[in-house]
Amino acid sequence: MFETMSRNADREVQAHINRGQGFSTDRRFDVDHWQQRFDELRAVHHVPGASLAVVLDAQVYELASGVLHRGTGVAVTTDSVFLAGSIAKVYTATLIMRLADAGKLDLNAPVVDILPEFATPDPEATRTITIRQLLSHTGGVTNDFNFDGGRGDDCLARYVEAARRVALDCPPGTAISYGGLGYVVLGRVVERLTGLTWDQALKNLLFEPLGLHRSMTLPEEALRFRVAMSHLGEPAMLPDPAPFWDPMPRAVGPAGRVIVSAGDMARFAQMHLDGGLAPDGTRVLSADAVAAMRHREVDVPDKWTVSADGWGLGWTLYDWDGIAGYGHDGAAIGQYAYLRVVPQAGVALALMTNGGAARLLYAELFRDLLAELAGVVLPAPFAPASVPPAIDLAPLLGTYQREGVVITVSRGDDGSPHLRYEFVDDMSDLSPPLEMDLEPVTETVFAASGAGPSFSEDYMPVVFSTLSNGTRVCYVGMRATPKTA
Repeated sequence: MFETMSRNADREVQAHINRGQGFSTDRRFDVDHWQQRFDELRAVHHVPGASLAVVLDAQVYELASGVLHRGTGVAVTTDSVFLAGSIAKVYTATLIMRLADAGKLDLNAPVVDILPEFATPDPEATRTITIRQLLSHTGGVTNDFNFDGGRGDDCLARYVEAARRVALDCPPGTAISYGGLGYVVLGRVVERLTGLTWDQALKNLLFEPLGLHRSMTLPEEALRFRVAMSHLGEPAMLPDPAPFWDPMPRAVGPAGRVIVSAGDMARFAQMHLDGGLAPDGTRVLSADAVAAMRHREVDVPDKWTVSADGWGLGWTLYDWDGIAGYGHDGAAIGQYAYLRVVPQAGVALALMTNGGAARLLYAELFRDLLAELAGVVLPAPFAPASVPPAIDLAPLLGTYQREGVVITVSRGDDGSPHLRYEFVDDMSDLSPPLEMDLEPVTETVFAASGAGPSFSEDYMPVVFSTLSNGTRVCYVGMRATPKTA
């Protein structure tokens, strides 16, 4: 599907990427300086433990700080592994692109061509949703469907069967709506085309060719290593160890569970930086597939939650004043991960954390690192308008609902806008309801306070939009939730 370049051309592309454009090839990463800065920021933001890996000019630097578990005091080391949450989606997308490279699937083909058992409650949508739409979150499928397909190798097949009853967030092709369900379906596509479980396909097709020895998908594999424990607590305080490590079912792995060290995540990103080549020169992806993954498929109405300007085939896309980047964020219960790549500079950053105000740590640390290493100036933190605009709240009031989530927009006691975000159905045990006051940024964009510093630097974006079919939706966390009442 993608034209494969010659080995000599590959080397030229790799050298060009590693040199960057406008960046010196003799840049130096001051390990002592950044270790001190890392330690300081981790402590300030009450993050129990964290690991950082930096790719600079084809070299990987790894730092560790804090403890894996506040109850045991075991230190984080550079070979410690963390839950990467939704960054798993980029791994699944890369698997799909490997299969496209091999001519085993067409990205524009309907999913049902490969998985006849795939369905939604909308027959027309079922017939038309494509692989490309699932990769770019434009297929309309939802995110928070946490069906437990069991621990067996048939868990993804059982998930896809159960998902037939799950309503769409929006009609396919009408908008982006971040959708984990679609990535589980993509994981099942991988299984159908390889004859392997998604877990084993990931090992055979990515982990082993890239030499990623501290990357895995199952808890029983992780216990061989120093594993970060999740921590939960109130803002501005050191959090305590969570009562559980990871409650996510095995079936959601393709959308939400890869267990990795920061160094392994950085090496995975390095393959993408190097045009699809492993360190030993093995081709993992064609250069065309690498480029296709970072081609903008769709713009996003919410440009603040994950700093997205657009979405590619798996990657979140950024535009930092003309400097292009890509990456992804990940969250598991009590653990948060951040990956940023600047191809122009040959730089990648991977940060893994196990609780506390992780978003604040990421924001300050990456702001400093990207400025020094890549000339990137990150935007200021999202915040309310200095002069609040006049708004008509009435059209926005009401109930918005999708699978697993109910959002209620109302007037507070003083008449100001208020939002309640509640997990229901299969998601009901993940978190108590979030109560947030809304401050206007524009007539349709609001800054919500009360979500907690793990979710946003200070304020969480809430964006209201209208789809092409006239449906009003509320975006929280990049998910489009339709208005139902």
